[in-house]
Amino acid sequence: MPSSTSNKRTRPVFKTAALDDQEKFQPLPQPTGKYPYHLNIRDVLPELPANKMVFHMAGDTGGLVSPVYKHRIANEMISQCNVVASEEDRPQFFFHLGDVVYNFGQEEEYEPQFFEPYRNYPNPIFAIPGNHDADIDPFDENEPNSLDAFVKVFCDTSSRPIPFSGDSGRKSNIQPNVYYTLKNPLANIIALYGNVPRFGTITPVQKEWFINELKAADTERSGKALIVCLHHSAYSADTNHGSSLPMQLFLNAAFNEAGVWPDVVFSGHVHNYQRFSKLYPNGKTIPFIVAGAGGYADLHRIAQPGDPAFPDQSKLLDDVYLEKYCDETHGFLKVTIEKTAADFTLKGDYYTADDSGKGLPAVIYDSFTVKLGEAG
Repeated sequence: MPSSTSNKRTRPVFKTAALDDQEKFQPLPQPTGKYPYHLNIRDVLPELPANKMVFHMAGDTGGLVSPVYKHRIANEMISQCNVVASEEDRPQFFFHLGDVVYNFGQEEEYEPQFFEPYRNYPNPIFAIPGNHDADIDPFDENEPNSLDAFVKVFCDTSSRPIPFSGDSGRKSNIQPNVYYTLKNPLANIIALYGNVPRFGTITPVQKEWFINELKAADTERSGKALIVCLHHSAYSADTNHGSSLPMQLFLNAAFNEAGVWPDVVFSGHVHNYQRFSKLYPNGKTIPFIVAGAGGYADLHRIAQPGDPAFPDQSKLLDDVYLEKYCDETHGFLKVTIEKTAADFTLKGDYYTADDSGKGLPAVIYDSFTVKLGEAG
């Protein structure tokens, strides 16, 4: 089984031994586009259908140790793009949840960790930076600024060849900033940037922008899903990171100030899969999905109940239920948003890859559905 069946954990945890590393915070790069940092997906995918959107999602795909895992995940996603029962079920893009490369976001890390594995991925790739993408090697003689390479790959002013992409042929994307909203016919995807610290840090300027984006997206709620993506996981039950208190406090404050709650929150950072249901005081239940098992070799295990190093008895963790998890196998999401005359839904299918090396195809491990079109 691809999860610890003996572990009956149902709540997220905090990690008592977590270190405060706020000194790792790095200044943000200058935006490459205009405020409020919107990217219309049809500027990249002009033929995107109006009533059905299918895309991949995963985080933490990089790494140099045991590269077989990241190649296996990439190959499974490539296969889904090339072999589908019908054209309308074909994934149209990949949204990356951060940590494209490890351990630092240097240009030379992108070719082996990103461009080579996704050489044959036929679709555009959008991304938010992870902490490793933004971190700086203090011994790098080139003395790059934080996210220099990430911006060249994902936040260019026009799509063009990338000098350090090897012979992959992939061109730069045109995201307007390291935090931005990806606007498309069926969803507003608000992408946040949590910087380098282990549990994430959101600047006041970005918080103000986020609140405004929530309010703007809510005016389109009847016709579009409202999706929030951030690298650092607000809720987690793993033993490496645990839940991020800064991200919990940030999201709760922003949702309350905006008076708007999203349909779903996606994150990476934790190297496994977890699906939580968070019940808010207004009665709205939001799925919080962790999908950070995208290829980095080491996976993060779920804490055993009762372990004092990973307490779960906090009012901040109340009303958050761990529905399902997978901590022994790498995997990725395929998300489908579809609008029909009778229904408007977001469906997530989490696929686990065959980490045994037997060459078996990826299989659906978990599925969830969110009913859309209701004000937040």
